[in-house]
Amino acid sequence: MEQVFVVPEMITATLGFAVFLLGARLTRKVAFLREFNIPEPVTGGLLAAAIFAIYTAVSGVGLSFETGARDYFLVLFFAGIGLNARLSDLLSGGKILALLLVLTLGTIIVQSVVGIAGATLFGLPAQSGVLLGSASLIGGHGTAIAWAPNVAAATGLNSASELGVAMATLGLIAASLVGGPIAKFLVGRHGLTSTHQGDGDVVGVSFEDEHETSEICHVSLMRVMLSLHIAIILGYVLHGMLKEAGLMLPLFVPCLIMGILLGNLRLLIAPKAPPVARTPTLAVISEFALGVFLAISLMTLDFSTLSGAGLAIMATVGVQTLITVVLVILVLFPILGRNYDAAVLASGFAGFSLGATPTAIANMTAVTKRYGPAPIAFVVLPLVSAFFVDIANAIVIQSIVNF
Repeated sequence: MEQVFVVPEMITATLGFAVFLLGARLTRKVAFLREFNIPEPVTGGLLAAAIFAIYTAVSGVGLSFETGARDYFLVLFFAGIGLNARLSDLLSGGKILALLLVLTLGTIIVQSVVGIAGATLFGLPAQSGVLLGSASLIGGHGTAIAWAPNVAAATGLNSASELGVAMATLGLIAASLVGGPIAKFLVGRHGLTSTHQGDGDVVGVSFEDEHETSEICHVSLMRVMLSLHIAIILGYVLHGMLKEAGLMLPLFVPCLIMGILLGNLRLLIAPKAPPVARTPTLAVISEFALGVFLAISLMTLDFSTLSGAGLAIMATVGVQTLITVVLVILVLFPILGRNYDAAVLASGFAGFSLGATPTAIANMTAVTKRYGPAPIAFVVLPLVSAFFVDIANAIVIQSIVNF
């Protein structure tokens, strides 16, 4: 039996810092990674995951990472997104939000159809197709694991959990790699530029400006961190209230909402107070938090779940990825207006529909780092992925499993 070494949270976080810096260095040294907007933590995280997999294979000692600290960085990031959001942006983004909701439902249905086709083609029960489709891709690891017992009970497929986890893992990798190239293609082909260049720093500090830290000091850091922590504490309170009311949402959603509320109230109540929203300090903290979260998430991927995946999963992921790329370029981008914000959202939607919300945000961050801000994208996409996906996905999955 393979021995397992448990990596404590402090060491996991420290490795996350090192892995992110490795990715950042590679991005600056390898022009290809910059040109195609591959997020820095993706580069370092996948390389580290491969190194850990080789170590396990050679030594026979498995690595189990304690990842509790990772979740702090996630809520820190989304609280920052909330602080940056202006009500005027949210109002102007109402149409985009509605369109994304419809497109998300369409994506869930398409992924489910492709998953069923893949399962049937490779001799698996048709209902298990949900694990080759929306349950594992747009749903992610959590949804795949949650629905695997239902699929196993309906089909007798004992490896349902492994199937879902393997599909979600490959989907996450694909999501991390396709978003940047999609945005590069759209921006280059249509000659797009950001219309928010004068709005201050949001997230995605450019390569040229990342060393310009004259506005960042210990006082500005403390001010921003205090605001973020207040938003997070209020987010915990709101999360508890929603849970009591029977509404289960990821913790980062209430933190995002309270960040929006706190940031806009601050502008109304104390308009002359030192700024927090859209400052270089908040941009740096936000990018740091997201980078560490994603670096830890990717470096802790267990490639052993792919060992029994076989041709069915590899082929289905390839088809799902190709269809996603075609959909975001030929359907989503035109529907959202063929502008710069639409290109950024295309990169994020590809990451979200194949992987997870943090992957989508990382894709958009890499794009805005190079081409300029797109603040509405960072608010609208998380709202779609949090409020709508789980409900719509559950209805579709349940219908297929019951059928």
